[in-house]
Amino acid sequence: MSALPDKKTAQLNELLEKLISRRLIKQAIIALENTDRSVRWIGTAGTTDQDNRPVGADTPFFIASIDKLYNASIVMILNENEQLDLDESILKYLPEKITQRLHTVNGVDLTEQITLRHLLSHTSGLADWLEDYPKGGQSLINRLLEKNDMAFTMEDLAAVVRDQLKPHFPPQDLSSKRPMARYSDTNFMLIIAIIESVTGKPLHEIYEELLLKPLGLRHTYFPGLSEPMDPTPAAMILRANGRPMQIPRLMRSIRGIYSTVGDSIEFLRRFICNDIFRSPDTLGKMLKNWNRFGIPLDRAALRAPGWPIEYGLGIMRFRLPRLITPFQAMPPVIGHTGSTGCWLFWCADLDMFLTGSVDEAAAGAVPYRIVPKILKILGSSNQE
Repeated sequence: MSALPDKKTAQLNELLEKLISRRLIKQAIIALENTDRSVRWIGTAGTTDQDNRPVGADTPFFIASIDKLYNASIVMILNENEQLDLDESILKYLPEKITQRLHTVNGVDLTEQITLRHLLSHTSGLADWLEDYPKGGQSLINRLLEKNDMAFTMEDLAAVVRDQLKPHFPPQDLSSKRPMARYSDTNFMLIIAIIESVTGKPLHEIYEELLLKPLGLRHTYFPGLSEPMDPTPAAMILRANGRPMQIPRLMRSIRGIYSTVGDSIEFLRRFICNDIFRSPDTLGKMLKNWNRFGIPLDRAALRAPGWPIEYGLGIMRFRLPRLITPFQAMPPVIGHTGSTGCWLFWCADLDMFLTGSVDEAAAGAVPYRIVPKILKILGSSNQE
């Protein structure tokens, strides 16, 4: 294994130091690795828990919405197995107590029009159960940050979307040139419900069967629901505004996942190499159509991924416009981010996987700030 040039290593260490010096960020891990594993760099800072153990290269962290890429992969495997159809209405896979009047516009229930493809591409228009604000009230995420833990069922989630929130737009015509796309966690909670309904198994068992064991992801687990296959160090503490969060009931409800940088990169490597799917066409389907999110115009959207991010089927494409980076174009990356300041990307132009986390609920924008800086360092000549 070869090392990065000394200058690039120094620049990455400086970037990590600046990241950890921010007021709310108490911990961080950044990892880079190329396709053939000949180049690897991991930087860590801060402590993992109340005992002040330092963050290490094998310290797990909450992957938050990076799991959307994993869940989308499972959907595509089930689609290959003919256990579900991306273009069938979700009414085929979910009970009426979840779907009834879930998406109503002007008194008309449009839920039947929503397909799995809508959910995977964030083009359903469904309200976001976690981030959207009910009329005159707080968003669920704000209430969660105040109360620090809660449990819910899929029926509870559906009731919030149905009774307290409004859809953003009708389910889109996906044959049109520019269908509207808006990030909504509701889409992927419904995907979890569909996966469990179709297979008759809890999500963590499906992961073990279809992803963890086949890919050798031995340090990836669902806290409160499963254990890693191999001994794994204590995880980073998930924080909110610098304060440790204790949310075991919420983690079980959302099927939250913890993983390490090593497991995360291995998953994305196998994904990019199309080793997860049987058909050589499946990956192409996920990357075929990219819809760009709009510019945030409301409080909820400010916390969610927006312009200039594009979305395929369960996967993001991120690059900054040349207007913002006039002197050095940012190469595109594909993968996913999470609202706790975590990211997992593949940059084809530089042959590099990038992942990391700060495990801070108020740091959702961190990946979009730090990834371009990492790419700039990697893309610069050694003499610069």
